[in-house]
Amino acid sequence: MGNDRVVADIAKNSRETIRVSLGEFNGHKLAHVRVWTMGTDAKLVPTRSGLAVKVALLPELIGALEAAWTEASR
Repeated sequence: MGNDRVVADIAKNSRETIRVSLGEFNGHKLAHVRVWTMGTDAKLVPTRSGLAVKVALLPELIGALEAAWTEASR
C-alpha cells in the first residue's frame, strides 16, 4: 500500500475514511477499498478492514455494487 495511487477518499464518519486506491503486489494490479483512521501523529493509517481485488474483477464488483444500490433504493 506504500506506492498506491489514491483514487478517492470518502468520509465514513468523524474518525474514519474509506480510501479507494490502485496498486500492485507481486506483479498483480490491485484495487484496494480500505478503512483508514487517524493515527496518533494526525496522519491517516490503514486498518485491517477492507479488501483488495484484481483490477480485472472491477467490472464485476461494480455491477454487484450497482445491484446492491438498486435493491437498497426500493
